[in-house]
Amino acid sequence: MGTAYRPLIGDMKEYVKLITEAWSKPMNLDHNIVSRVDPFTLKNVQKYGKISMFWSGKSPRLIIKDPKLMTEVLSNKLGHFGKPPLNPNILILTRGLTSLEGDIWARRRRILNPAFHLERLKGMLPVFSTSCSSMIERWQNMTNLEGKCDIDVWPELQKLTADVISQTAFGSNYEEGERIFKLLNELVILVLEAMQTLYLPGFRFIPTKKNRRRKELDREIRSVLRDLIQRKKHSMRHGQSRNDDLLGQLLRPITENNGHNDGRMTEEDVVEECKQFYLAGYETTSSWLTWTMIVLAIHPDWQEKARKEALQIGQEQELDYKTITNFKIINMILHEVLRLYPPVIALYQHTYKETKIGHITLPAGVDLTLPILLLNHDPEIWGDDADEFKPQRFSEGVHRASNDQPGFFPFGWGQRTCIGQNFAMLEAKMALAKILRHFSWELSPSYVHAPYTVMTLQPQHGAQITLHQL
Repeated sequence: MGTAYRPLIGDMKEYVKLITEAWSKPMNLDHNIVSRVDPFTLKNVQKYGKISMFWSGKSPRLIIKDPKLMTEVLSNKLGHFGKPPLNPNILILTRGLTSLEGDIWARRRRILNPAFHLERLKGMLPVFSTSCSSMIERWQNMTNLEGKCDIDVWPELQKLTADVISQTAFGSNYEEGERIFKLLNELVILVLEAMQTLYLPGFRFIPTKKNRRRKELDREIRSVLRDLIQRKKHSMRHGQSRNDDLLGQLLRPITENNGHNDGRMTEEDVVEECKQFYLAGYETTSSWLTWTMIVLAIHPDWQEKARKEALQIGQEQELDYKTITNFKIINMILHEVLRLYPPVIALYQHTYKETKIGHITLPAGVDLTLPILLLNHDPEIWGDDADEFKPQRFSEGVHRASNDQPGFFPFGWGQRTCIGQNFAMLEAKMALAKILRHFSWELSPSYVHAPYTVMTLQPQHGAQITLHQL
């Protein structure tokens, strides 16, 4: 069941109409956000069912809002599913791990895994803490004599996560990492703008002002990264640099084998993975933390519970791995916010061979939409209170939180589960605990509740918070 085919444009006119209308006005101060954030998918599922079809231009796209079938797709045991063919406009951003498939993906994942090993992440906690402390000190300097200030925490938390990634990726060269971040941020805006227009083959090669700027940014990003890589290799070979940051881990196979890495990764691959780390890491975590602060402003009782835990566990000592892993309430809150406001609202797959999931036979060439946001707000999975903020549903862990097993895919599923999930979780816990120890907060009168998506779920008009220094 699904929509009828319309030549060339398919359902895109209806999609644009619904989303333009939904995003044109704010919503009530509650968590029932699906109809505003993803109105087209919601309407399609309500009209045609959990398994329904629509047309993305000339391409058929199947929506699968069934957790068991979703796990079949993401597990990909037969190897018939993969990432959809990328829009050529996005290739300029990255050809890193998330865009790879098959054996090359498996090899790259094995190379990257050690960089995200839990023991290595524990060693990154002081970096997380230092970045958080710098942000908190900046906020404290912004408060008035009454210890109060209004602040848009969305750009502030973006700065925080970008700083964390810069330092963990490039170590002592994090200033250059920040420069790369700024260039990438501008490139992302231009690429998204190109993707929102009708794709015309070859148009990206026409030397328009914006096409030229995209190429300039790409060249500059690559130049900075190549220069950084050369200096890092030199210092590692002469014992002048630690190799426990991400860049050091990526370069270790090359430097330890005198430039030979058995064909596993080239320097260009390292460039792509550095870009990938930024793109996948900074905005997802900043989105997660932003919605957490907004939700805790709406629910001051849970904010106070979390603050008591942050102060009691470890008392006033510096937060370490043992302290962070003992957080229960903060952990429950972060998971519940991740459910209600997932940074990535859907996962996308493509059938490269005819295959079968459940009772459905799919031909090759079909795009699949796995609507995470809709699943996270489904009463059949989460109960009649699915749109309510109830962190206690995670009191016995993620696997017992829903009525259906599994029903929660915040970091994907199966072998392609996000490699950075532990990095993100530790960073989010550290940041939230340190903020709770220094401030209480409420929504500013200027705040407008308007979640929408760019690359991630974001506050359309900012996240204005009134901070009170403790």
